[in-house]
Amino acid sequence: MRFLKIGLSLLTAGFVTAGVEAAEFELTVPHVTNIESYNHQSLLVFKNFVENHSNGAITVNIYPSGQLCSTARECLAGVQSGAFDYFQTTIPELANYWAPVGAFDLPYMLRDDRVAECVYDNEDFLVDIRKNVLEQTGNLRLMMVSNSGGWRNFATTKKQIKTPEDIKGLKIRTVPAPIQQELVKALGGAPTPIAWPEVYTALSTGLVDGTKNGIVDITMMKFEESLNYIVLDGHAYMGGVWIMNNDRFKSFPDELKRVVIDGIKAQNQFLRVYPKWKEFDAYETFRKAGGTVYTPSAEEKKAFQDATAPVRDYFIKEAGEDGQAWLDRFSSEIKACEGAIDAEFAKASE
Repeated sequence: MRFLKIGLSLLTAGFVTAGVEAAEFELTVPHVTNIESYNHQSLLVFKNFVENHSNGAITVNIYPSGQLCSTARECLAGVQSGAFDYFQTTIPELANYWAPVGAFDLPYMLRDDRVAECVYDNEDFLVDIRKNVLEQTGNLRLMMVSNSGGWRNFATTKKQIKTPEDIKGLKIRTVPAPIQQELVKALGGAPTPIAWPEVYTALSTGLVDGTKNGIVDITMMKFEESLNYIVLDGHAYMGGVWIMNNDRFKSFPDELKRVVIDGIKAQNQFLRVYPKWKEFDAYETFRKAGGTVYTPSAEEKKAFQDATAPVRDYFIKEAGEDGQAWLDRFSSEIKACEGAIDAEFAKASE
């Protein structure tokens, strides 16, 4: 295989038995955002950890800005075929390969970061997801579900959204995934799937009236130059799904598998902290550009939840019994995490 090189040098760090030949691996990692993005920065964390802790047995080659593939679908196809090794995608994009995972992207399911992180840190839960994705794809191995920029909110160019009725008739950019498109339809808008690198132009030319993104993504890509309003409805946690070619992962000796997994854990820590750290600056940047930030009341947020209930019905119809089972499992995991966090709060506030 073109990415696998067998070297004659011996690892001397102590994690490989002395006298055993060391295998040297190259990981090819593309992404479609720029080098200032959190994905790129997180990959530098991964690269630093893996290369140093493997004593140079693993080299991580990062290709930003769509150098090797221009869309998530192209990149995932490359990972599946073995052309690439590691890539970040979204939950709705992964649903194109395994439909039940769409349950995790249904609107207004997760209440906050702590609940989301609790759910996705459940290793038994992740193992079951990984098994099903592998069965469906043959070679896409789920490594983690992290965060990719905070929470999705509706941001618009000409109209402040405060209620579901305000979205009627608006052309809203979505990722090319059914659940996200059905969400906009349920609110009376016109979903317009546009690839990430093309969103800036779509907003600036008026091709769309708004988008569904987190504030960190908005300012990272300078969308505030066109967007003037954002409503913090928080309809979806932006779960970043990191996928590795399964054959490549399995080709590592156990000692290096551990290095890769530990490196991914370090990367996950960065990804989860980044949006929390950057949100303050991002909101300030948005406001300084003339943007207005609106936080809906509890009643207004419930109106959004009620209006988007048909999206869940759509998902169950499309995904069938398997989809219903995974929605039930997801709901159960959420309730368990909410209960544990609420119990912790009760103790801490005594």
